[in-house]
Amino acid sequence: MKWRASLAVRQAPLRGLALVAQKVPQAALFVLMVFSSASLGLGVGVLLLPVVVTAVRRLADRSRRLARDWSGVTIARPYRELPAPEPGLAGRWGHCLRLLQDPATMRDTLWTITDPVIGTVLALLPAALLVYGLEGLVLPFVWDPLVSAGYHDHYAGLIDVSGERGLRTWLMPLLGAGFIGLGLRTGPLLLTVHARFTRKLLGPRIDDRLASRVGHLTRTREEVMDSQVSELRRIERDLHDGAQARLVAMGMNLSTVGRLLDTDPDAARALLLETRESSSKALGELRDLVRGIHPPVLSDRGLGDAVRALALDSPLPVEVVVELPGVLDAPVESAAYFAVGELLTNVAKHARAEHVWIDVRHEREALRISVGDDGCGGASVAAGTGLGGIERRIAAFDGVLSVSSPQGGPTMATMEIPCALFSPKTSSCSEKGSSGF
Repeated sequence: MKWRASLAVRQAPLRGLALVAQKVPQAALFVLMVFSSASLGLGVGVLLLPVVVTAVRRLADRSRRLARDWSGVTIARPYRELPAPEPGLAGRWGHCLRLLQDPATMRDTLWTITDPVIGTVLALLPAALLVYGLEGLVLPFVWDPLVSAGYHDHYAGLIDVSGERGLRTWLMPLLGAGFIGLGLRTGPLLLTVHARFTRKLLGPRIDDRLASRVGHLTRTREEVMDSQVSELRRIERDLHDGAQARLVAMGMNLSTVGRLLDTDPDAARALLLETRESSSKALGELRDLVRGIHPPVLSDRGLGDAVRALALDSPLPVEVVVELPGVLDAPVESAAYFAVGELLTNVAKHARAEHVWIDVRHEREALRISVGDDGCGGASVAAGTGLGGIERRIAAFDGVLSVSSPQGGPTMATMEIPCALFSPKTSSCSEKGSSGF
């Protein structure tokens, strides 16, 4: 951690210069934004405005990413989800109006003209202090040529660089070293101030966050309801085609046995044996069905031991670390259990891994589960490997899934689900009953 902090201090002036270099395209985009908005009625703006807005948002996204990576300041994207523009001039016109009606577009425009002024000062100051400090280090050694050439200035407002050398001349390196140290020490702080200023302009407002939150919960609720309907249909199908069919066949066999007991005991005995075998299969199917709804080990032993049981069933060696000094709500445990099971299945099918590790812990009021492997990598939520289903499953609890999986590996999938951790003695969760199967 110390070397990272030292690296951040040394890189702060260069990072500030990189931010300053971005201010020129920002100012240019402001001019284009004003022109395209003013020329909507002429038809030119209808074609130009979406392109300019897209460019502004990409530049704003870059600033959000740099604020997160360089200063640890997270800035959420505040943009509304807009439908695709309809064909024709009327459709493009409507799309432009929706872009302009998005409050984030106005704030982005304000950022393109405000940040080049205020942001430039904050970002450039560390590098400017370094340059000014270097000037103090160099001036005593080029004093005579400068004075002979008619140079006249005051360094730091204290030392007159125009006359004969004196004691104050050799104080300049000390002042220069001080300016260099000040530039290095204040660099990360000024970058953080710049990042927070960026968040003030580019971050979502409270009403935007509430609207986004409501929209997210609405979508996840609909997805959960669809998932529940599909799950109920699966259970109904499994019962109808499996256990129910076997129970019906058993009833018919027992009726036949009743008729054959007196006339053909051997045939009756064979049917009884067949019926007993069918009952065992029906019981196994019901156990599998119950395990798919809510596994008994989850009810009996909690999430930690349930995850360990999943690890034992995996065909790969799995290292499990669990730090849960309490119990969770049953719905959260169930969602986390099945999500871990799906991740282990994905690893076994697609990762070509030799080792898997799982870390389960509760920190910062959230359940955090990380599943990593040393496989080939390349996993993504959009790849259709079940990660999208996991994301939808935990989204019902306001959970998030992040996946880091570069080509060649390793892969790390991390789930975070906001939830409370209860004491086993005080939580109602500890009184969960065990299934009879």
